[in-house]
Parts: sequence; C-alpha cells; structure tokens
Amino acid sequence: MGWFWADPVPWAAAAAEKPAQRTPAGHPPPSCPMHQSSTPTPPPPWERPMHNYKSDDDHGSSTAYTNTLNPFNLMPNLPSYPIHTDQSVPLPLQRTVSSIPKGATPDAGNWEYPSPQQMYNAMRRKGYVESNPGEAASIVNMVEVHNFLNEGAWGEILGWEREFGTGEGWLGAAKRRFQNGGVPPEEDEYQGTFFSPSESSSSTSGADPRLLRFQGRSQEPTPKARILQLVARFAPNSRFATPPPFDRHDWYVQRSTAASGEKGEEVRYVIDYYAGDPEPTGEPVFYLDVRPALDRPGAVMERAVRWGGEVWWKASGAVVRERERRERERRERMEQRQ
Repeated sequence: MGWFWADPVPWAAAAAEKPAQRTPAGHPPPSCPMHQSSTPTPPPPWERPMHNYKSDDDHGSSTAYTNTLNPFNLMPNLPSYPIHTDQSVPLPLQRTVSSIPKGATPDAGNWEYPSPQQMYNAMRRKGYVESNPGEAASIVNMVEVHNFLNEGAWGEILGWEREFGTGEGWLGAAKRRFQNGGVPPEEDEYQGTFFSPSESSSSTSGADPRLLRFQGRSQEPTPKARILQLVARFAPNSRFATPPPFDRHDWYVQRSTAASGEKGEEVRYVIDYYAGDPEPTGEPVFYLDVRPALDRPGAVMERAVRWGGEVWWKASGAVVRERERRERERRERMEQRQ
C-alpha cells in the first residue's frame, strides 16, 4: 500500500548510500473499493490471493512491464501525464505530503503520496478498465484509504521504535516492562499509535526515526502469512481461516539518531495488509500486521519481549491493576481541581 513514489534524483541519492536489495518484481494496486457495476467484474484486489493477481502484461511480454519499474523499490513509476483519452472524469494532480520522514536527514523532508491521477495511471498499467462512466472518480476515495493505511503502518512502526529504538535496545525495554508486571512504558501511547502517529513520534535519544526506503513484495508472502494460511486449511472454522494478505511491504527504517548526529541503525519492518469484513454501512475494514523482520538477533528478542510482555501483562491481571491505578489518579486530579 505504501506508494510514496520518490522522484528519480532523491532515489538515486538514497541508492548511493546503500544499494537496494533484491526483491520480487510487481506490486498490485492498493486494494480500495470501487463502485459496483451491474455487469460482472473481476473481484477487487483485496479478495484475490497475491499469487493470482494478474496485470495487463501477464498476457504479453513481462519484459515490457519490468522496464516500467522503479529499479530502487521495484514498484511501477507513476507518470504525471494529464489523463487517458478514454478516462471518464479528470482527477486531481495534487500530491499530499505525509507525516513520514523521508531519507536519512531532515533536509529530505517527508514522503509524498501519489495524486489520484497518478494512482489511476498506475492502475491502468496493471490492467484496470472502467466498467461504468464516472467510475474513475472513486479513485479519490481510494487514495485517501491508501494514505490512511500508510499513516497507520508508520504509527505502528513508531510504537516499536519508541520501545526498542531508544538506544537501550530490547534488554532495556524488557526491564521497563517486567519491572511493572509487563506493563508497557505508556499504555495509552502504546495502544494509540495507529491513529495518532504524529503525536507519538518524539524520541528522547535524538532525531526521530525515518523511513529510508520501501519495497513492494506482494508476490512473496511472509512466512507468518504462509503458516496462518496452512493452519486455516486444517482448521477452516478457526479464527485463522481468513483470506491471505492482499499486499506485503518491507519498510527500511533508520532508528533514532544520537544527539551527536551519528546515523542510527537501519532496521527492516514487514507489513502484511489484510482486508476484513466490511462495516454494516459498507465501509471497508483493513488490518495491518506490522513487526520487525527476523533478519537480525535483536528483532527476535524485540518480538519476544513485546508479545511475551503483552501475554504476561494480561494473564497476570496487570492490565486491570494499571487501569484502576490510572483511574484513581484521574479522580484524585479532578478532586484537587475542585
């Protein structure tokens, strides 16, 4: 979902700092709902398994499509030419600036999301065809959902970084958790990262975490996603019996830097995008599974500390005691004000 397309020059600078790693080619359009038509249409992307997704070039030469990919993240380039000749309605060309810091230094600014027209152009190149007049107008809502999901993914990453990327590492995080029965440093802050990433990005160790680059790997399900689908085959009535993730991304994050200006450690996060049952009002529901990639020993310990701490926190009753304590403090503050 993270189509923050970079301009060629900034990407070249990023590549000079660290060569891009190999990833499978291809990235499906973000899975956002289109208006239903009276004629049969292919299922939306979030209802298709990742390995069944086909682009318009699947019927022809794969080389032609590969030549359109950005070599630094293996995602389609987004040309900004105005509209297609058969496009039903014009779409906005303005791009939205995200809250996600870009590159290794503050002067790189923040990542930008694609404009609705750029998203439409990319979908056309992946085989999308309008089935009803005016259907392209729904891409504006699609872009809004796309942006919201990426902001949520970044908020989840900040939750991990706030706990493990402060210089003390997983050992310091474990001590902070288990000294208080598994309670994370700040429950409200910890639980609220999805909807308020900009409010939880502060770091005590220096500069905030920054997103260096990202890669779309929709054709390569994560081991966790494969295991869950295998479990679903043998237990179809369990809570694991869900459709596979419709997309997968790897985000490369530079951890908070020290006050001296020294660059922080680069860590990789894996993001699986799932679609849930729609709301009664018809609005789509999405779930994000964000966690550090298991490509370094520290990531294994970070997962164990966070997930193990959560289990112990709830099983020991610490979550109830912590809420009661905060409620008492809240009442005391109110009484003092009176």
